[in-house]
Amino acid sequence: MALIQSRQVETRGGDPSVGELLSAVTSDVQTLFRQEVELAKTEVKQEATKAGKAAGMYGGAGFAGYMVLLFLSLAAVLGLANVMDGGWAALIVTAVWAVVAAVLYALGRARMRTVAPKPEQTVETLKENAQWARHPTR
Repeated sequence: MALIQSRQVETRGGDPSVGELLSAVTSDVQTLFRQEVELAKTEVKQEATKAGKAAGMYGGAGFAGYMVLLFLSLAAVLGLANVMDGGWAALIVTAVWAVVAAVLYALGRARMRTVAPKPEQTVETLKENAQWARHPTR
């Protein structure tokens, strides 16, 4: 984050007036606010980019895994069909996949609850800025 550059208020005779000081502080606060917004945008954009790349990789892995499991399931049905009726073999393999789907759903739901979409660094610096604004001499 870029730091606010303090500027000196020039006056005609000596010390700056209250109006000039207030104007300088207001300008600095506006600059600080703009920088915080830019930081938040950058943070969210970086996280979205990482999430997008990960989603693409998950998609590719999911398709490849789907193909593997499809043919593995077909092989399991054909293998069980040698021992029992083909309909029962297909039903058993389907039941196994139903259990796997339920477990994966439960795990995915639990993980999704841990996702924190708010920009933590920006929130922290905004809290620090607010604290400083309330007590600038501390």
